[in-house]
Amino acid sequence: MNRNPTKSPRANILVVDDTPNNLRLLSTLLTEQGYEVGKALNGQLAIKSAQAAPPDLILLDIKMPQMNGYEVCQQLKSHDQTKQIPIIFISAIDEVLDKVKAFQIGGVDYITKPFQREEVLARVENHLNIQALNNALRQEQKKSENLLLNTLPKTIVEELKQHQRAIPKEYDEASFLFSDIVEFAANSSSMPPTEVVDLLNQVFSAFDQLAQHHGVEKIRTIGDAYFVAGGVPLVRPDHAAAIAEMALDMQQAIAQFRWPNGQPLALRIGINTGGPVVAAVLGTKKFAYDVWGDTVNIASRMETQGAPGRIHVTTATYEQLQDKYQLQKRGVINVKSKGEMTTYWLVGRRC
Repeated sequence: MNRNPTKSPRANILVVDDTPNNLRLLSTLLTEQGYEVGKALNGQLAIKSAQAAPPDLILLDIKMPQMNGYEVCQQLKSHDQTKQIPIIFISAIDEVLDKVKAFQIGGVDYITKPFQREEVLARVENHLNIQALNNALRQEQKKSENLLLNTLPKTIVEELKQHQRAIPKEYDEASFLFSDIVEFAANSSSMPPTEVVDLLNQVFSAFDQLAQHHGVEKIRTIGDAYFVAGGVPLVRPDHAAAIAEMALDMQQAIAQFRWPNGQPLALRIGINTGGPVVAAVLGTKKFAYDVWGDTVNIASRMETQGAPGRIHVTTATYEQLQDKYQLQKRGVINVKSKGEMTTYWLVGRRC
């Protein structure tokens, strides 16, 4: 049979057999076909070799002293680094129960000794092709998962992977932050679109890093607005403090950016704490994770009715922060759709 070794270019195959003649015969056969071949005379050496440099395929003898092929396979399948390696068992035993056991513990094929050259090569090539397809599939799945992680919280992605759906959840209490860039429309109107996009990308990338650092969740951006939640979807009792830290660091971060005229950018930030709120994944083709409830609406009002360069918070947030943060009473203001409310400015951390 004339095979083309370029179908599986430089595939690495580990041959495990305690009989030197069998080991040499299989090694020579596979090397002639262009494969890179590693050899192991016992199970312990096979495991060490596979863990040090995982091969693309393993040919594994069953009857070996100290550790048989079944035990070797079970150990390889129990470790993340080696569990995906396809294993073809080789044995002089042609009993059905032995073959069943080989498949049950994770083997992909079974070759009976004395083996035929053509059969060995056909089965090796077939399983290398299958492994290549599986690897490509895993890569595509990883890409899809990374795309989801750019859109949805990690816990929600895990839920979707396990159950193909994410159940809406109600949270008794959480904290929410809304921000927008002061005079964004006026200052960006004369800038080329590419420069506007680049500026926003730099600003939001800095905020994304802060969100990850403080363990809060970016819910979405709309234009120059940035919406963050603390305590959703991961429940944490210090959600208000986490959002306060996020807000203070955002104010520092935004000051590093400049408009074309040299003036620093500034934020208007609003925060509210309370509940209950509901969070869920919306859509079937384009997923979006969102949170809604009166607490969220009031946080948005704090931002729109705040002041440039300041962090505007409600009484509920003030009560959570007053022991560890400096706050100044703004007084009573009329909040759209809510009436009169006493609000505060978050100034900084207490020493």
